[in-house]
Amino acid sequence: MTQRELAAAIREQLVWCERLGSPLYHTLLTGLTDDLDASGVSWRILEPHANDPPRSLLPLRFLGAVHRMVLEGRLAKLARYYPSAGGDGGPAAAWSALHQTMREHEALLRDSIPSSVQTNEVTRSCALLPGFLQIASTVRLPLRLLEIGASAGLNLRWDRYRYETPGGAWGPADSSVVFKDSLASKPPGFDLPVTIAERRGCDLNPIDPTTPDGRLTLLSFVWADQAERFRQLDNAIELARQVPVTLERASAIEWLERQLADARPGVATVVYHSILLLYFSRDEREKLAALLERAGERATRAAPLAWLSMEPGEKETDVHLTLWPGGERRLIATSGYHGRNVIPVAENSC
Repeated sequence: MTQRELAAAIREQLVWCERLGSPLYHTLLTGLTDDLDASGVSWRILEPHANDPPRSLLPLRFLGAVHRMVLEGRLAKLARYYPSAGGDGGPAAAWSALHQTMREHEALLRDSIPSSVQTNEVTRSCALLPGFLQIASTVRLPLRLLEIGASAGLNLRWDRYRYETPGGAWGPADSSVVFKDSLASKPPGFDLPVTIAERRGCDLNPIDPTTPDGRLTLLSFVWADQAERFRQLDNAIELARQVPVTLERASAIEWLERQLADARPGVATVVYHSILLLYFSRDEREKLAALLERAGERATRAAPLAWLSMEPGEKETDVHLTLWPGGERRLIATSGYHGRNVIPVAENSC
């Protein structure tokens, strides 16, 4: 990727920062592109990573590295402009401070950029909830959860969170993770209790959120001026200590082949993912779909299989559900990228 191409990629990302409500990151990325155009220190820091795959999201990896050092207390001058570190300065002042930081710590920042963005956006459980409830209300069996691209597995604990809507609430009343305004209405199956039989996930680089390093990694990728996301993630990390899950370091296809090899009567196996497929090649996406179709053909009423996904759609994200036996894939909800503004699709009511 050339200097000009990298600047164009960053401009594309900064549009999303503005759209998703981060004036701080929008300003920082704007300053970064201007500095790249001027062949400034930004290019010297980012050039060694310029040939990384575009889907590795270099702009967010860089901001994640900076944020991590802010949270570690290693960039005190910059921290005063980061709300996540108690700062209250404006975005324009934050860019000046970041630019100075890059000049002072050029080698350190260049060598600290992680290989991938590793987020675990816990609010996406709100977008997935209509699917889980439809599955449970249809099959009337305990759920066996299999999440691919699970990161730290926080969305494997979705049933331990509380979801409040204008029509009522679902989930433990004493949960420390409460979503008050993400669901626009009560989804089908909202009055049904759900039993979880098993929680498993895989990721190429799984994170243990209960360790100090794992917690810091997750927090570093939250946009620093989005206090609610930061707070919800921290609460979910604390709750994770109470609800164990099994996470494996593995690719999604290889892992699912093992998990779906044998039928599991008495439970409904639910394969799910959120904002994962953009990191997959076209071949990987096709292999995933084919694998699930083959497993679906073997499904029975005693051992049903579901495929639940939250992935980019026409506007923001679409939530789709396929349930075997049957195999019809349906749009059941739409949602914002961070799991807010979830609108269940009424015609798919069970």
